[in-house]
Amino acid sequence: MKRSTFPSAARWLTLVLVVSTLAVPHGQSTTPGEWTAWGGDLTSARYSALDQINARNFDKLEVAWRFKTDNLGARPEFAYEGTPLMVKGILYATAGSRRAVVALDAATGELLWVHSEREGARAAAAPRQLSGRGLSYWTDGTLERILYVTVGYRLVALDAKTGNRVSTFGEDGLVDLKLENDQVIDPNGGDIGLHATPLVTKDVVIVGAAFGTGANPKSPRAVKGFIRGYDIRTGKRLWIFHTIPQVGEFGNDSWKERSYEYTGNTGVWAQMSADEQLGLAYLPVESPTGDYFGGNRPGSNLFGESLVAVDLKTGARKWHYQFVHHPIWDMDLPCAPILVDIPMNGRIVKAIAQPSKQSYLYVLNRETGEPIWPIEEKPVERGNVPGEWYAPTQPFPTKPPAYERQNVSFDELIDFTPELRAEAVELVKKYTMGGLFNPPVVSKAEGPIAALTRSTSGTNWKGGSYDPENHVVYVSSTGNIGAYGLVPPPAGFSEMEYIAGNALTGARLTAGAGSAAGGGNANLAAQRGAGSAPAAGAGEAGGGGGGRLSVRGLPLGKPPYGSLTAIDLKKGEILWKTPHGDTPEVIKNHPDLRGLNIPNTGRPGTVGTLVTKTLLIAADASVGVQADGRRGAMLRAYDKATGARVGAVYMPAAEGGAPMTYMVNSEQYIVIAISGGAYSGELMAFKLPR
Repeated sequence: MKRSTFPSAARWLTLVLVVSTLAVPHGQSTTPGEWTAWGGDLTSARYSALDQINARNFDKLEVAWRFKTDNLGARPEFAYEGTPLMVKGILYATAGSRRAVVALDAATGELLWVHSEREGARAAAAPRQLSGRGLSYWTDGTLERILYVTVGYRLVALDAKTGNRVSTFGEDGLVDLKLENDQVIDPNGGDIGLHATPLVTKDVVIVGAAFGTGANPKSPRAVKGFIRGYDIRTGKRLWIFHTIPQVGEFGNDSWKERSYEYTGNTGVWAQMSADEQLGLAYLPVESPTGDYFGGNRPGSNLFGESLVAVDLKTGARKWHYQFVHHPIWDMDLPCAPILVDIPMNGRIVKAIAQPSKQSYLYVLNRETGEPIWPIEEKPVERGNVPGEWYAPTQPFPTKPPAYERQNVSFDELIDFTPELRAEAVELVKKYTMGGLFNPPVVSKAEGPIAALTRSTSGTNWKGGSYDPENHVVYVSSTGNIGAYGLVPPPAGFSEMEYIAGNALTGARLTAGAGSAAGGGNANLAAQRGAGSAPAAGAGEAGGGGGGRLSVRGLPLGKPPYGSLTAIDLKKGEILWKTPHGDTPEVIKNHPDLRGLNIPNTGRPGTVGTLVTKTLLIAADASVGVQADGRRGAMLRAYDKATGARVGAVYMPAAEGGAPMTYMVNSEQYIVIAISGGAYSGELMAFKLPR
């Protein structure tokens, strides 16, 4: 029987219930002690050779200056995620709910200039709001420019000295990124935007694409996340790379039944990296539409969840490596790949290291894409979701080992007390358990309501850092157990309609092609997903796609809940792993845990790392009551060789963006964006007392 363009399987929809010195890149300032790109430079190493701040004096750090962002928009921002740049004594950052650009005196925090765009309905409908992750800097030695992407998905070029738009770039300093995209996009309502910074390399600006939630898409049809390169001086489009290969392009045959025509997403919402000597940009590509169901897109789906190397000048694919075939686990590449030079067998190997949600550090030759250590294709379990297409194998690295637990089994469940463990065991009877590629299941009354996974674990968008002297990569990770299930919509809904269902998590149930088959169970599954029938004594916590399962308010899994790990790339081995952050109050003060001696559990959360000559630096991703009684978070320092804590300073709110460092007037500064809860966005700068 001929299969329709949208097979009957399209009815099944996701319901998320839970939970060496590196060369300074061309086109950037070469002054030591500066921070010229989101990741420090184009290698995304997040490394600085500065050592004025060290283990002996970290505790003595004082607040040098603070910059509140409340008035840079119509309302304050409470999710400030940016990382500033510092060039020639000036700190540049995006800030505020309108995504303004500010230039500050790097020594004092004094505002020098501010720029913002008022985009009206275009910004109001955008999927990626607020101030975003930051901006980019370019210079040819004379001209200096700041480039960023607005909320409404326009590329802007500013004069770095004045903040004025560069009139010769695009149309009066603006390039409309919804145009010249090889597809038609609604200028005011198209579901496309970007939080990340553009990648500026040589004389090319490379721009990614991001969308709304991929967990519950409204339709199998969506905007495609094509990647483009623009001329830094004129704003002219130089090339476009189709992350979903079109007819005649490499990889098109991996999209069976012409699914390349209508499938969308597959953008690059993470930070990108580049090697200017090799002339390559590295694109960490996300999942296709949607995150947990792929029956509408049979095939391995290149270049979904792949690292792709493209030519800087032409955008032509040079190599790729797909980390998940036919993605249905939301394991998109979330962060910048790190350029690393590894001494092996008497020579230096140019490599690239990709942290991941899988908790693998994938290490490839960045010239060829070949794995540095073998990556084995192994058979994985096949699921039973009607209409789904399953890849028979998935890639498993042999080195380095996984830096976070990947499987969910009885051994992984909470065991602080026998009573808590018994409740956890009872709770998981409603779910399926398994390994890294435990397939999604259909949620139904007579069977499992979801699959347990550690897909909410691993490393997220802040990525890792790299010490080029010792050839060690540092990554943060969380150890959460989450769950996801698939539910069909009620009979009669068309594939372009959706229903609002999950009142608990805020996730939307997306309807597929309507059918009476299974309609009765569809309503029941949706109700269970909304929390009407959780296990007795257990709660379901968190927002769509990001929450965690719990037992009496405690995490379902064993600690640690948040960790830092050091990985030696010379040997492909883990050097050390340590909990990051202090034990949360919910555990310290839990009535069922009184009198128990529980070692530090760490705290979950997306954490950015910074490595210097002597230290590994990371901040708390959530607030708590500190040792002196103040409620807040800490900026922490670790001995980068051992993982031992060597210092900490107080912050009134948790980190939002990853920390960075620089030197001005012979003084080293550390700057970090903080926000969260009722605390609005602020840049906080630390330095040593004089």
